[in-house]
Amino acid sequence: MANKRYVNFFLFFVISFSLLHKSYPKSTNQSNEEHQILLELKNHWGSSPALGRWNSTTAAHCNWEGITCTNGAVIGISLPNQTFIKPIPPSICLLKNLTRLDLSYNNFSTSFPTMLYNCSNLKFLDLSNNAFDGQLPSDLNHLSALLEHLNLSSNHFTGRIPPSIGLFPRLKSLLLDTNQFDGRYPAEDISNLADLERLTLAVNPFVPAPFPVEFGRLTRLTYLWLSNMNITGEIPKNLSSLRELNLLDFSSNKLQGKIPTWIWQHKKLQNLYLYANGFTDEIEPNVSALNLVEIDVSSNELIGTIPNGFGKLTNLTLLFLYFNKLSGSIPPSVGLLPKLTDIRLFGNMLSGSLPPELGKHSPLANLEVSNNNLSGKLPEGLCFNRKLYDIVVFNNSFSGKLPSSLDGCYLLNNLMMYNNNFSGEFPKSLWSVVTNQLSTVMIQNNRFSGTFPKQLPWNFTRLDISNNKFSGPIPTLAGKMKVFIAANNLLSGEIPWDLTGISQVTEVDLSRNQISGSLPMTIGVLVRLNTLNLSGNQISGNIPAAFGFMTVLTILDLSSNKLSGEIPKDFNKLRLNFLNLSMNQLIGEIPISLQNEAYEQSFLFNPGLCVSSNNSVHNFPICRARTNGNDLFRRLIALFSAVASIMLLGSAVLGIMLLRRKKLQDHLSWKLTPFHILHFTTTDILSGLYEQNWIGSGRSGKVYRVYAGDRASGGRMVAVKKIWNTPNLDDKLEKDFLAEAQILGEIRHTNIVKLLCCISSSDAKLLVYEYMENGSLHQWLHQRERIGAPGPLDWPTRLQIAIDSARGLCYMHHHCSPPIVHRDVKCANILLDHNFRAKMADFGLAKILLKAGDDESFSAIAGTFGYMAPEYGHRLKVNEKIDVYSFGVVLLEIITGRVANDGGEYYCLAQWAWRQYQEYGLSVDLLDEGIRDPTHVEDALEVFTLAVICTGEHPSMRPSMKDVLHVLLRFDRKSNGGILQDDICDETALLES
Repeated sequence: MANKRYVNFFLFFVISFSLLHKSYPKSTNQSNEEHQILLELKNHWGSSPALGRWNSTTAAHCNWEGITCTNGAVIGISLPNQTFIKPIPPSICLLKNLTRLDLSYNNFSTSFPTMLYNCSNLKFLDLSNNAFDGQLPSDLNHLSALLEHLNLSSNHFTGRIPPSIGLFPRLKSLLLDTNQFDGRYPAEDISNLADLERLTLAVNPFVPAPFPVEFGRLTRLTYLWLSNMNITGEIPKNLSSLRELNLLDFSSNKLQGKIPTWIWQHKKLQNLYLYANGFTDEIEPNVSALNLVEIDVSSNELIGTIPNGFGKLTNLTLLFLYFNKLSGSIPPSVGLLPKLTDIRLFGNMLSGSLPPELGKHSPLANLEVSNNNLSGKLPEGLCFNRKLYDIVVFNNSFSGKLPSSLDGCYLLNNLMMYNNNFSGEFPKSLWSVVTNQLSTVMIQNNRFSGTFPKQLPWNFTRLDISNNKFSGPIPTLAGKMKVFIAANNLLSGEIPWDLTGISQVTEVDLSRNQISGSLPMTIGVLVRLNTLNLSGNQISGNIPAAFGFMTVLTILDLSSNKLSGEIPKDFNKLRLNFLNLSMNQLIGEIPISLQNEAYEQSFLFNPGLCVSSNNSVHNFPICRARTNGNDLFRRLIALFSAVASIMLLGSAVLGIMLLRRKKLQDHLSWKLTPFHILHFTTTDILSGLYEQNWIGSGRSGKVYRVYAGDRASGGRMVAVKKIWNTPNLDDKLEKDFLAEAQILGEIRHTNIVKLLCCISSSDAKLLVYEYMENGSLHQWLHQRERIGAPGPLDWPTRLQIAIDSARGLCYMHHHCSPPIVHRDVKCANILLDHNFRAKMADFGLAKILLKAGDDESFSAIAGTFGYMAPEYGHRLKVNEKIDVYSFGVVLLEIITGRVANDGGEYYCLAQWAWRQYQEYGLSVDLLDEGIRDPTHVEDALEVFTLAVICTGEHPSMRPSMKDVLHVLLRFDRKSNGGILQDDICDETALLES
């Protein structure tokens, strides 16, 4: 018996051990299989921001980016925004536990991937924002029966949505918007999805048909978006069963009839969008849906008055009724709504005044009531809560002074009040340079008065104050100003000579004022100006030849002034569509290119003008020769006689005179071209060019540190780059000089080194820059001992230097027209001021692209080894992406501490970094010892990844400088997480005046 028990125990032990032995390898084998499947996915799709971190040397694939595991098994793959192009491979469904798959925002362009039918456990599938095309398969229901979320929006699917769409018993979210479905609404099929909570069919060219009444059966819907899909007829009453709705959007259809009462009595509805339909009846006055948050019935044909019941909607934040045919007054109760932030009533036939309490009881941010028949004053408390950013009230009959609450309304961005009867002094606080956010001010055709500050805010883009009563001197314009119109006011004084701050301006109209003085010689810096009207003033003096630089100028009106002298021959360079120089005191020959019928009325009432003998269309006299041959001969004889007489006075006297003359010529031979207000002279600069002030040598000349001017008059330290004109290098140096002067003379940006002036002679050329106290980034990274640096730069300083440099390049690439390519971005050309703020420098190699987006070939390679992009060295092709590559190398230097040509066996730093990234992934060992603080390691490694992407071999795969800057700002704790506007390059870096 004992032996039997012994045998039974032994058998039990063997069987148990065998089962345990079999189960353990199975789990391990499954993990290994999934690991191998994921690596095959990586090999199939190639490198991407996420897959680049999938490392084959470790089995911990559950920690890889985009992978979710439960109990060691892969249950989720989330890889949006990876730029995948190759199709989804069938092997993905070998992950048997996969329940969630998100491949949105990629570049897939195949038909619907039916291989996903094999992913039998899928509950969540998101293929949105790709380029999938063709018709959806009729057997779409062969996808997992467990599916709860299906998102195919923003693709190119066509044809009819198959009936099988209604055969997913657990589906809660169906998003099919923004495709090209052109069949009938699949109303009956979708209505079978009893658990559906979110449904979007918007923005599809369906066959026009009445509203799908079947959707009334989807009683669990919380989100229904059906805009822009050719719905006709009225909104059916049976939708009143949708009691759970939070958002209802029927916009941009062809709906008619009344807005049904059930919408206003809907207790849970938070958002209502019905704009761009065809409603033709009054809004029901019985509004009791107190939970409504947003109402938008704009762009219809609504008639009648705005119901007073809107005042009961105490949770209302948005009220959009624009582009209808509403009449009558705006109910005063609307002004009492406590949460109202945005009210848009423009494009109706409303009359009366605005609600007197509007803005006083709510955080009102946007007011748009233009193109109505409104009158009276603006409400006194309009900006009471200091949240207002837009006031758009043009084309009404408003009158009186602006409300006092606008004095200090510093968030205002757009102020459009033109064509009203406003009067009184315009609030001075709205011109504040320090706090103002205004970018657009259009207040023309009113009766405003007041004066301007010395300088307007930097962020103004458009200012139109024409036909008012503003007086005083013209302000200095700066920053991003594109349009400045101040016609028919009482402005006086001279036109400011410092126009460099508005080199981006395209239109200036100062006509019919009281402007005097002469036209500034600096007017030529307005190289983007296409319209200039200074007529009807008291401007005197000559017309500057600098007009010849304004090559895009098409409209020029200088009539009815006191201009004298000749019309510059440089006008022959212009291609004017309209020119008026009439009623001045001009003399001499009209430029040849303007002696034709197109300009027949351009020179009237200038009796001193004349034309050549073969151009008499202007009815001007033929120009007489100023001297004939006999006169010239007699003058030459007299001159030679005088010289002979002087020579007879003795060689000593002649020698003294010649010596003095030579000194005078030497002094006058230097030509100074200023780009800013200067407090020093040519002599100040020349006297400082001696060896003790030498601080270095560039590619084409020596650099000196010179203290220019005296301290009492604002003297300053400057950097002077001296370029000698030698016979062998004359043409090349001339190009360097002209390129650097042309580009830096026009650019105004806080992260681009400021070129103060150019000084040139027949022997040498000088470029005078602002002086950067802390030298170059190269010195601080690689020559700390030589410059006596106390220690390595910390991470916040390095990050700020990277952001500053990126801003400068971003401005050059995205805000200069045409774009500017630096062509020699490197650490040595990034200079640091006393606060270690960085500026891009040394534009001797820079080149303006002839046409935005085009490549351009050059006859010779220029740049620095280690920084040059591969395509630059092989094909001599240049676009902005070569700067992105070079900047990526700079980032690598900042992060690793290595120099650009230090790649060991891998040729250069960029190739070394790419190998490290691919083979070993990210580790603290990549970082310079000075930035291995644990609080910054993660950010520094992310920037390392960005640098690797920037130095990619293919230009098309590199990001733009705007994208690079956006990423860098995410790591800057002061930049609000990198949430920025479209004009990121100069929105975050003030343009200097």
